[in-house]
Amino acid sequence: MSASSHVSVLLREAIEALGIRPEGTYVDATFGRGGHSREILARLGATGRLIALDRDPAAVAAGQAIADARFTLVHAAFRRLGEVLDGLGIGQVDGVLLDIGVSSPQLDTPERGMSFRFDAPLDMRMDTTDGETAAEFLARAEQHEIERVIRDYGEERFAHAIAKAVVAARGQHSISSTGQLTALLEKAVRTREPGQHPATRSFQALRIHVNRELEELSLVLPQCAARLAPGGRMVVISFHSLEDRIVKRYLRDESQPPKLPSRLPVRAAELPEPRLRLIGKPVYASETEVAANPRARSAVMRIAERRSQNASR
Repeated sequence: MSASSHVSVLLREAIEALGIRPEGTYVDATFGRGGHSREILARLGATGRLIALDRDPAAVAAGQAIADARFTLVHAAFRRLGEVLDGLGIGQVDGVLLDIGVSSPQLDTPERGMSFRFDAPLDMRMDTTDGETAAEFLARAEQHEIERVIRDYGEERFAHAIAKAVVAARGQHSISSTGQLTALLEKAVRTREPGQHPATRSFQALRIHVNRELEELSLVLPQCAARLAPGGRMVVISFHSLEDRIVKRYLRDESQPPKLPSRLPVRAAELPEPRLRLIGKPVYASETEVAANPRARSAVMRIAERRSQNASR
């Protein structure tokens, strides 16, 4: 797979889940390399519209190849979804797609510093124009903060040993490359699950932290729900349990009536209608798709639909 290639996971299923109306307005909040966007455009009519966002300058540059008057691509993190729509004069939309996490080009381009398979500068930022790199974080963070990040975001049981090793190593030299960090992790992680590299969990944790991935997700979900027109769909594809837990809890809470004190004399019929309605069960990649694209193995897609205009919180 080349650095510029990217296979959109659950492509057909996601597009079908959106239930695209030819005249509708849709948001692809994670453009990537445009696999989902191109399929949405193929189903839109002449008056339809697609707004796409991506925080990665390389993704935005790749999107310039789509010359379509119905298509607008904005360089922005998806936590700015509401702000972007306001700037375009758009109130409600008929669907929002979120394909969460890192893309294949980001993983497979060595200079992005997201993979332990290549020796490259330890960057890890999705938006290479903004924020702190992983090397900068490891150079200034206290040991307890490094341990928390590795433990909480990587679910790494050797987080304490890793943080201690990082602090000891940086006292001798800077940890500025993926190769240096990988070598340190190979020594600090004493055992690992069969088939998993000792650096896997720590690299994931640092990437999530540097890009504030879970915070971004928590911020965008309410904006998606608020911007949906009645009958509009939000479709969210996540790739690891930390992301999916946030999505699952949010959609569950927004699809249930508000919880009131047990002794309050209110009948169930008098409770406000929930804002969202869950659509079907979680969707997973088929065996055929996983065989063709192993990165699809951990994908899970959840779908919700906006109820009546009066259902809000």
